[in-house]
Order: sequence, then C-alpha cells, then structure tokens
Amino acid sequence: MLARLMGFSLALLLGWTMPALAGLDAVTNQEAASGLKSALEQGSSAAVDLLGKTDGFLGNKAVKIPLPGSLKKYEKLMRGVGMGKYADELILTMNRAAEAAVPEAKKLFVDAIKKMSLKDAKGILAGGQTSGTDYFKRTTSGQLREKFLPIVKSATAKVQLAETYNEYAQKGAQFGLVSKENANLDDYVTQKALDGLFYMVAEEEKKIRQNPLQAGSDIAKKVFGALK
Repeated sequence: MLARLMGFSLALLLGWTMPALAGLDAVTNQEAASGLKSALEQGSSAAVDLLGKTDGFLGNKAVKIPLPGSLKKYEKLMRGVGMGKYADELILTMNRAAEAAVPEAKKLFVDAIKKMSLKDAKGILAGGQTSGTDYFKRTTSGQLREKFLPIVKSATAKVQLAETYNEYAQKGAQFGLVSKENANLDDYVTQKALDGLFYMVAEEEKKIRQNPLQAGSDIAKKVFGALK
C-alpha cells in the first residue's frame, strides 16, 4: 500500500518536473519511489554507523565535542597547573555519551522515510544538496532529543566533574555569565550529538548526489544518476 501511495505521489511530482529533473523521465514512478527511500535510508544509516561507535565523535575533528565555551577559557589554565586530566576526562565522557546515544536515530530515520508526504518527496528530489537532511531535521529532531538525553545523562552521571560543572554553570547562567544552552552539561552534549549527527547525514547525502555510484542499491544509483 505504501509503495502504491509513493508511486502515485511521485507520478504527480514527475508531472510537475522542472528542467533539473528532466532526467527522471526515463525512470518509472515505482523506481523513483524505491530509489529515493533507499538512498535516504542508506545515507542516514551510514552516518549513524560512523558516529555510533568508539571514537565516532572523539576521533572525528568535524564533530568532536569540545568543552563548553564557559569552560574553554579555563582549559589552558587547568592544564598549566596539572589539572589537564580533568578536562580530558570530561571531554572523553561527553564524546562517549554522544557515541552511545546516536544509534537510537536509525529507527527514527526509517520511520520518517515511511511517513514521507508528496510535498516532502518533491522538496527532496528537486531540492539542494542537503534537502534530505533538512527533512530529517524537521521530522525527527524532537524525538531524537528525547531519546538521546537519558543516555547522555547516564553517561555523564558517572563523572563527578559533570555534576560540579552543572552546579557552577547554572549559577553563572543566573548572572548572565554562562549562556543558557551551556548551563547544563547534559543539554549541551545532547545538542552537540544532534549537530554532529545531522552534519554527517548531510555529508553522506552530498556524496550520493555528487556521485550516484556510491548509492547502495542499483535503483538508488539509477534515480540519483538521472538527477545529475
């Protein structure tokens, strides 16, 4: 039933085709529906797999979670007086927490693909290099935050320094010394985990659009190849 609905929706979409989508004339409606879903699932799954493992965040400079800005200015001082291990411990814990939380995203991404509307499909196929990622942001951010936060809390609770940070940061926020988004370590790590995840999803999507041969399935290669 879902395939029929997607096929009907994309039949209308292809009827509104723009010059940039002219190549899709050689692709059947069923192929377009299957290819689009396959490519989105492949790209999002690859991003989750890259991040949701040991050093997925910590070993990737593009998404590694640093100390919050409110602590960053004290990091050099801490290291200068032999307290660098505390900063390192906090950085390690934050990144490990993000790595543990990210796998929760895979199912939510699949569900979002299944619920895709005609308007969403049109926007993704005719949109920019990260239009699929933008769709995921709109449809999953709230749920991802709810899934990530308890996992992050569990990880940071093991480090006493995290509790100390939260205590001082929340006091600082009352006087405007610490930004609200940095006033709680768990909220900070959760947001950084989301930012890193969507960054990697966008990178995977751009790879598929720029080089359709990297798409996992033959049908995805055909559909995104027709868009070039």
